[in-house]
Amino acid sequence: MAITIKNRREIELMREASQVVALVHARLEEVIAPGVTPLDLNALAREIILGAGAKSSFLGHHGFPGVICASVNDAIVHGIPNRKPLRDGDLISVDVGAIVGGYHGDSAWTYPVGNVSDEVRQLLVDTEAALYVGIDAARAGSRLNAIGSAIEAFAAPLGYGIVRGYGGHGIGRSMWEEPHVANHGDSDRGPGLRPGMTLAIEPMLNLGTAETRVLADQWTVVTKDGRWSAHFEHTVAITADGAPDILTKRLVAVVQ
Repeated sequence: MAITIKNRREIELMREASQVVALVHARLEEVIAPGVTPLDLNALAREIILGAGAKSSFLGHHGFPGVICASVNDAIVHGIPNRKPLRDGDLISVDVGAIVGGYHGDSAWTYPVGNVSDEVRQLLVDTEAALYVGIDAARAGSRLNAIGSAIEAFAAPLGYGIVRGYGGHGIGRSMWEEPHVANHGDSDRGPGLRPGMTLAIEPMLNLGTAETRVLADQWTVVTKDGRWSAHFEHTVAITADGAPDILTKRLVAVVQ
């Protein structure tokens, strides 16, 4: 397993790409509402990325046709943007990637559409919390699987299905680099985390079981039982001291 270590300049380029991603999320969150279509969101994301002088990480990647992944309700990841209007009470997970100077930033967030049920709102709260639990475990000197172990220890007692087979990843010059970052596992396993490693951490929690299936489009991953799912992701850099640096964290200057 070859895990690349980034220098300061490389991490700053990733931060620039990540802030383009953060800007896309800030703008999309403002317009997500009943009646809006995933293709509307895709078009807006494309405009923002190009306007920032960046490139889309997703468009054309292994043939993917969208600038964003738009996964609605029981779709977990890799949903293809379509023309179906969002309805009041839906969920939509938006995954965005951008490239600046040859380096990638990547973040996903799941948004409520209008008024969602209490169960669904709690799913959002808990999945976002699981993301930050995982991030807090990503410290130099720990093992890689400490991230997934922390996520599992948080989410499993709450009764959620923790998606396996999909998870986080290394990121840098490629959108997907080594290592795979599972959302479960033993904390004392995996390679040691070192300053300069850059990871996309992304828990995916289901209201039902953890089982998944892939739709006929060969992209969209959905829950096998049809229950709804949430997905939150940040790109982070491991630091020499303390918690990792969240490169995709939304900064005040970005959303003005």
